[in-house]
Amino acid sequence: MQAAWLLGALVVPQLLGFSHGARGADREWEGVWGGAQEEEREREALMLKHLQEALGLPAGRGDENPEGTPEDEETWGTQEDGQGEEEEETTQTPSSGPSPSPTPEDTVTYILGRLAGLDAGLHQLHVRLHALDTRVVELNRGLRQLREAASDTRDAVQALQEAQSRAEREHGRLEGCLKGLRLGHKCFLLSRDFEAQAAAQARCVARGGSLAQPADRQQMEALTRYLRAALAPYNWPVWLGVHDRRSEGLYLFENGQRVSFFAWHRAPRPEPGAGPSSAPHPLSPNQPNGGTLENCVAQASDDGSWWDHDCERRLYYVCEYPF
Repeated sequence: MQAAWLLGALVVPQLLGFSHGARGADREWEGVWGGAQEEEREREALMLKHLQEALGLPAGRGDENPEGTPEDEETWGTQEDGQGEEEEETTQTPSSGPSPSPTPEDTVTYILGRLAGLDAGLHQLHVRLHALDTRVVELNRGLRQLREAASDTRDAVQALQEAQSRAEREHGRLEGCLKGLRLGHKCFLLSRDFEAQAAAQARCVARGGSLAQPADRQQMEALTRYLRAALAPYNWPVWLGVHDRRSEGLYLFENGQRVSFFAWHRAPRPEPGAGPSSAPHPLSPNQPNGGTLENCVAQASDDGSWWDHDCERRLYYVCEYPF
């Protein structure tokens, strides 16, 4: 019995020391390995944070406690407190709590998957943009062709209008000299359409002529005989190409030349033996008498006298054409 007790006293302390040394070595290895794992987790968390900032994504949860938090301190403290106790193997039972947080690897995988989806979407957008660019180029080409065709058509229409205008002017000139009065190098043709003075001038110009501009008294007398024969037995005023619109009292032809002679109407003289009368004749006053209200000249068809009228009054008119 004493021998057994002595043997136990010698062996048990050695076994206890060996066990304590083994646990110390295990704790030292676990401390080194845990530090390496903690450093690796910190590196992954930092890399994940930089990636999320570069992509503009919301920050992931990552590790629940990437850096040394109080939870770690409590864990290590619990481990230190339990150094003197015997280690017992415990079996973790599955809990019915919330699902575990995603790891950095899961977050990176999710981000890479989203990036792949975005890349595929961008590729489809590039394909559609290329198709749209091709369509736009085709439309621009078609629009340019249409503009060229419209320009050609416009030029053709303009050429036709110019040809029509030339033909109308030539037709008016021939008609004026064939149907009207030919006198020297010009022809006069009466028009029985009622027009204002400016509108009458425009219609004469469109037919290759102008309102009548008798250059001298001989042409004036010939025009008087022509109008009297055309409108007899009536007396109709007929527009001439004479006006003083530019300056009151300064009478000009339509071509801008100044009128060198006048044939204004004068009131009839009193009969012989009758006393002179200072009152103007009520029906045929001396002309011109309209002032600034009557700036255009018309010729009477019975005696060829000139009367000033309002330019907006609608009268017959006579055109002249070059021969």
